[in-house]
Amino acid sequence: MNPFIYKRATDPGDAVHEISGNRNAKFLGGGTNLVDLMKMEVELPTELVDITRLNLKSIEKNGGGLRIGALVSNTDLATNRMVMENYPVLSQAILAGASPQLRNMATVGGNLLQRTRCYYFMDTAFPCNKRVPGSGCPAIPGYNRIHAILGTSDKCIAVHPSDMCVALAALDAVINVRGPRGDRQIPISDFHRLPGDTPNIDTNLQQDELIVSVDLPPAPFAKRSRYLKVRDRAQYAFALVSVAVALELNGSRIQSARLAMGGVAHKPWRSTDAEKILAGAPANRQTFTAAAEAAVKGAQPQKYNAFKVELAKRAIVRVLEETASGKTGGVA
Repeated sequence: MNPFIYKRATDPGDAVHEISGNRNAKFLGGGTNLVDLMKMEVELPTELVDITRLNLKSIEKNGGGLRIGALVSNTDLATNRMVMENYPVLSQAILAGASPQLRNMATVGGNLLQRTRCYYFMDTAFPCNKRVPGSGCPAIPGYNRIHAILGTSDKCIAVHPSDMCVALAALDAVINVRGPRGDRQIPISDFHRLPGDTPNIDTNLQQDELIVSVDLPPAPFAKRSRYLKVRDRAQYAFALVSVAVALELNGSRIQSARLAMGGVAHKPWRSTDAEKILAGAPANRQTFTAAAEAAVKGAQPQKYNAFKVELAKRAIVRVLEETASGKTGGVA
């Protein structure tokens, strides 16, 4: 691990001011991702700005929805009664991720900024366009079982690792950030980026901006929501495919729907095409199968991950059926 300067911020403005003066500085929250990357010399910050003492740890009602502080721990968010009752998909997604010890430390802001777990990105013995732009993507000709099938480019096929962010994508969350140029809001759909020609840039957050909170808008579909995670083992494993679904029903007919997937793209993959098929249609297997087909349309699997296309379709149909019937969340 490289030597670095450590400083502790006293308020959000102080934190932003401190990091604005050093483009190699990073905010330190729970550190569950950043510290690992520093140990592996994937990340080499010259300064860490500790933000753990900032007053960003509340979960409050906000205009009919919720406002979640950036430093709320994953455990506190997942077990919050307002979240469990009104946004169950978010609680389920968080509890499906990592281990209890990591959830106790990890923060909402840090979860939003997780970097990919691609084997080649994490191992500096290999070239990687995410670490060194223009150096190549060994995952494309290499072992790519866990990699993306949607939204890829010839520069990168890595997947976004977060479970929480998939649920946030389905819930139309909004990210509130603060920077030297003032405050702004970023819809979750615009927060993470596809790789394109710049896979080294994961999000549209600027280097000198601080995530301060996340807003969940009130939504009639949010209470009937569910997260399904399909993975190699039942605990402490990243998703091969995950699906977050929220449905508003009127009898046996779907009024509105949200559907997002994880484990399939460089960002949480929201399928508006699938949502259009679901909205106004009967809640039955025929509708769900058509939505699943639409959700994976355009998939470009690699040599070792073609199974993800069929796996995603089956997971979507399953979680839609279970959500429509009122079942609670789960894993596979």
